[in-house]
Amino acid sequence: MIGADAIIKCLEAEGVTTVFGYPGVAICPFYNSILESDIRTILIRTEQNAAHAASGMARLTGKPGVCAVTSGPGATNVITGIATAFADSIPLVCITGQVNSELLGSDVFQEADITGAVESFVKYSYLVKDANDIPRIMKEAFYIANTGRKGPVLIDVPIDIQNAPVSKFKYPEEVSLRTYKPTVKGHAVQIHKVIKELEKAKKPLICAGGGVLLSEAQGELQAFAEGHRIPVVSTMMGIGVMPTDHPLYFGMVGNNGKAYANRAMSECDLLIMVGARVADRAVNQPELITKDKVLVHIDVDPAEIGKNAGPTIPLVGDAKHIFNDFAKEEFAGNYQEWLDCLKEYSVSMVKKRNPNPAYVDPAEFISRLSLKMQEDAVYVADVGQNQIWSCGYAKVRKGKFMTSGGMGTMGYSIPAAMGAKLAAPGRQVVAVCGDGSFQMSMMELATICQHRIPVKIIVLKNNYLGMVREYQHFTYKERYSVVDLSGSPDLEKLSAAYGIPFLRLTNMEKCDETIDAFLKDDVSMLLECIIDPMDIVR
Repeated sequence: MIGADAIIKCLEAEGVTTVFGYPGVAICPFYNSILESDIRTILIRTEQNAAHAASGMARLTGKPGVCAVTSGPGATNVITGIATAFADSIPLVCITGQVNSELLGSDVFQEADITGAVESFVKYSYLVKDANDIPRIMKEAFYIANTGRKGPVLIDVPIDIQNAPVSKFKYPEEVSLRTYKPTVKGHAVQIHKVIKELEKAKKPLICAGGGVLLSEAQGELQAFAEGHRIPVVSTMMGIGVMPTDHPLYFGMVGNNGKAYANRAMSECDLLIMVGARVADRAVNQPELITKDKVLVHIDVDPAEIGKNAGPTIPLVGDAKHIFNDFAKEEFAGNYQEWLDCLKEYSVSMVKKRNPNPAYVDPAEFISRLSLKMQEDAVYVADVGQNQIWSCGYAKVRKGKFMTSGGMGTMGYSIPAAMGAKLAAPGRQVVAVCGDGSFQMSMMELATICQHRIPVKIIVLKNNYLGMVREYQHFTYKERYSVVDLSGSPDLEKLSAAYGIPFLRLTNMEKCDETIDAFLKDDVSMLLECIIDPMDIVR
């Protein structure tokens, strides 16, 4: 057995079924060894999408996604995907090939200090120096990636280490890292304090972030909210913690959130922030969530608690464990008056749209699309105006809503949707992007065709980088700079080139029948929706 064989054996021991990547000489021993395995390899057309696809798979399975690329530009290209996963706390194990150990530091062909380059975007990184260390390193990498606050781990393996003999292979059963002991169970005293505050509160509110979904605690959170009639809002990454139309759910907060959700955050007297960073996009004025209210901040990462807002009650632990502990506590609270108030806000504070009838109304289209999708479908939103419309108007029932929230990486949706579909082939997966973000990953249409991944893609086309154009419209009084997407391809011809069925919707007249045709069969399809270039998010 050589080092490359050992890596494959470790992946098999971890139950890995799929590796996304792009080969090169420095990672060839790995890709040669994987031929002896049942692990499926997916050739991605550019490396950052290998990490995005692995991320999509991780978010469906709850296990670390895996990607493997070569040294130099292969490794540096994957950094954006790693940073995207890090910002959203998605567990990945990223394997990079490296030049011969004896050549490290001599600036040889395709050498890059990738462990140094990703330092800000990984939970941990390894440079393998001895092939016999591979089982321990792989075990640790998977453990670190998927415990505590989840995130990517990078393993850099020089080609000579991949080819070096392994004297004895034994995959560890357990991991014991002296300096890494994530707290999972919440402190009993702090839990009791939260319950006492709930007894006193008149207007409590739960704000759920992506950490709730990562800990698979949405069932526990919903049961707790329903049991005590406590209203819930979410951050962008928390969309899906409750069905969108649940009577206790009042939408997404933040700069692009619902006005009534933000008002609920402002007026509540007890705010339970769980699995959320309290970052600027969700809470642009941290003093608003601490002034005249009790702030409870629950997070598995102690570094996040108090970073942007000082909580009254800090509570470190995993959301699933903590809501299970909350369920054991008995308390009485009557919040009906508060709920009635929020329901009135949710009716009176809805922003009215005045769409141009000559085009597709993206808000109405997304609402109809999501209601026609299967109940457990996966909706993957890209970044830009399409993301904000998706967050505001997509109806999530028993399915999953995925997007790049922390990093806001354009081009995320198509590769992430591929990873999601490979993870759950029986579920409907739809990627929604703008014509700008589509062109950042349209090369993956080849991957979809080669590997027969039936992902459905919607392009909201307005011939602009819409979100930036909108910002320039308001900030610089319609003085537009570098946002015109003229020269974009004819999507009908592009689809034909890849052999993918194509549909085009130019206005709302045939909206329902077009959506029905788009969703009818489990095959790849591209739907282009022509939207008003001057439409704005609201």
